[in-house]
Amino acid sequence: MTQQTEVAAAARVDDASGLKNMQQLIQLRWIAVVGQIVTIEVVYYGFGMALPIDLMLTVLGGLTAFNVASLLRWRVHREVTNAELFVALLVDVGALTAQLYLSGGASNPFVFLYLLQVTLGAVLLRTWSIRTLVGITTLCVAGLALFAHPLPLESDLSRGLGSHYIQGMLICFGLNAALLAVFITRINGNLRERDARLAGLRQRAAEEEHIVRMGLLASGAAHELGTPLSTLAVILGDWRHMPAFIADPELLQEVAEMQAQVQRCKTIVSGILLSAGEARGESSVKTTICTFLDDLAEEWRSTRDSRVFVYRNLFAPDMPMVSDSALKQMVCNVLDNAVEASPHGVGLDVAHDVEAAALTLTVTDAGPGFAQEMLAQFGKPYQSSKGRAGGGLGLFLVVNVARTLGGSVVARNRPEGGAVVTITLPLAAITLDEDADEDALDDIEEDGRKDRNDADRN
Repeated sequence: MTQQTEVAAAARVDDASGLKNMQQLIQLRWIAVVGQIVTIEVVYYGFGMALPIDLMLTVLGGLTAFNVASLLRWRVHREVTNAELFVALLVDVGALTAQLYLSGGASNPFVFLYLLQVTLGAVLLRTWSIRTLVGITTLCVAGLALFAHPLPLESDLSRGLGSHYIQGMLICFGLNAALLAVFITRINGNLRERDARLAGLRQRAAEEEHIVRMGLLASGAAHELGTPLSTLAVILGDWRHMPAFIADPELLQEVAEMQAQVQRCKTIVSGILLSAGEARGESSVKTTICTFLDDLAEEWRSTRDSRVFVYRNLFAPDMPMVSDSALKQMVCNVLDNAVEASPHGVGLDVAHDVEAAALTLTVTDAGPGFAQEMLAQFGKPYQSSKGRAGGGLGLFLVVNVARTLGGSVVARNRPEGGAVVTITLPLAAITLDEDADEDALDDIEEDGRKDRNDADRN
């Protein structure tokens, strides 16, 4: 993951969190509308106080229209900025100021609802926005104290709860406390979820950077090993024609075995270079999923020491794909881990998850299974049960290859013993469109022929 990609991903996370916070403000605004209607009705009809009902209902109508427009907008527009949250809170402050101006100004006990807006702003907004909001609400309260007409409301505090002013303050406190408790908890949950996603993105970026470094190291090592391996192959070929070796069948057989092992080393080195993208055409060959997996299973069976290898391919209908060396090495890596844990029995099951439109590869073994601490850290680098320094990278690479393709890898232990590793890959990431341009496929195969010719010349 490049720095630009990481920044873009972080921006998407911020947008998702901002959208959720905006939805919380919309819900709070609906509660404010309903609460103001109830309060106006109680004060006007219950307490018999004269209020400019028409103007106050007009303000409520405007606030309702703004909330409906916000609801429609944020269902389509998914990105919410700090400025948009700031404007939404300013609208709430403006509506509250208008209602208080029409109902007693600073003498209205509900003036303390400004604290709700300031507290929400302190949680949601950036520093400059918070300071601006505090300044605006302070000016609003001062303006209400200077210009609004006070309510004809008894403020005899000595009457305790018998005072209408104390009753209003009590209701205001209860509203502030309840709304803050509910919405601050929700907003903090959104922010924690955002932080967790950002932490996951940073971890993924670090892991992918680690993979890049390992790929460069492996590619460099493969280039360095190519020359000595070619030299050994030439020397062993000369030995096979020397009279001393021809006269000794046992020695000649050992030379043949050495040649086979050198050839295998060269194949491994070629595979490393393929994964690094340096012989791209070798792996870019049109095939089908069943053919690709059947060939993979047969090759793995012939080159590994597994006494029992059960392969079941139930994928149907077959689909076209371009063979991928990274995908091949990923599956072989899981099989290699399985055979190390269970030399007497390894299984590979291939299935088509029609509902999820995915390819599922299930590798099973009859070994001791994964330790619980390994399952908890599955897919993390250097988590190995083999006790080798630097081990534990195989499954780490498997998880990252699957994740790059949009898939997943899940490991678990079987109740009867042994382990199960399930690889799920979306078909859209590995298959070819049946209507794909044939010229593009010809280009892939032509590139493959050129790269193979170049490799042969080298």
